Amino acid sequence: MARRRQHDEHVNHERWLVSYADFITLLFAFFVVMYSISSINEGKYKVISEALVGVFTDTDRSLKPIPIGDERPKTVTPAKPLVKDSDQVDAGVSGASDPLKSIADDISAAFGDLISSNQMTVRGNELWVEIELNSSLLFGSGDAMPSDIAFNIIDKVAAILKPFDNPIHVEGFTDDQPIRTAQYPTNWELSSARSASIVRMLAMQGVNPGRLASVGYGEFQPVANNATAEGRARNRRVVLVVSRNLDVRRSLTGTGTANAQPDAALKRAGTQTAPTPVKSPGRENAVNSPSPALTR
Repeated sequence: MARRRQHDEHVNHERWLVSYADFITLLFAFFVVMYSISSINEGKYKVISEALVGVFTDTDRSLKPIPIGDERPKTVTPAKPLVKDSDQVDAGVSGASDPLKSIADDISAAFGDLISSNQMTVRGNELWVEIELNSSLLFGSGDAMPSDIAFNIIDKVAAILKPFDNPIHVEGFTDDQPIRTAQYPTNWELSSARSASIVRMLAMQGVNPGRLASVGYGEFQPVANNATAEGRARNRRVVLVVSRNLDVRRSLTGTGTANAQPDAALKRAGTQTAPTPVKSPGRENAVNSPSPALTR
């Protein structure tokens, strides 16, 4: 009986299409990743980068060692008062070494182009200096994420403010156009977030965080008429206020620099030291001593 002839298996000459399809898919994914990297927001990247650098370069924090024996003072020089007497302040205001005048002069010299184009305004008096910036120069519409230009501006401002010890607070203002988003339900949140962003950028650039504060006034302190586009643009602003001392800053944040005037009362608050509170005799013992009814 004749053996059945085995038929040769059909060779698949199209197997290369599978590998080719896999290659095209990987190539497409590669270009998608490259495009997403190339379109990254430089401002957000710098915020993340500065935060990571601060974490990894921060000095080690350790508890203060318990001293054994009498601890000697590090210096015998008496501490300087935080707030000068009125005579000393009045004499220093007109002097060439006045920090407020130095800050105003340095800002004016560093940002002459922005000042000439009315995008920045520098003004002040013997008690504080205001550095006003248009919000459109720092943020996008309805957003509190700083732009790339904002980083360049605040970096220069921080370098000027860093050597001084004057308190600084940042004021945020908006126009009267309502905003209702999940992140910013009202203009209060938007103005506060913008001022806090500037404060955080100053701290990232080395300005002592203990000197800084932020406040948002929303649309309630306009400097122009909101009925026109030009007026609304002027009202959307951020103001960096450098105060002579903490008393001045506390007085300004209560009213806002748009309504504050260096009148006699504010001058006294800024040039005189705060009175020391007087304790009633025996009050401390009365508070700390246990009640006879609770004594066992």
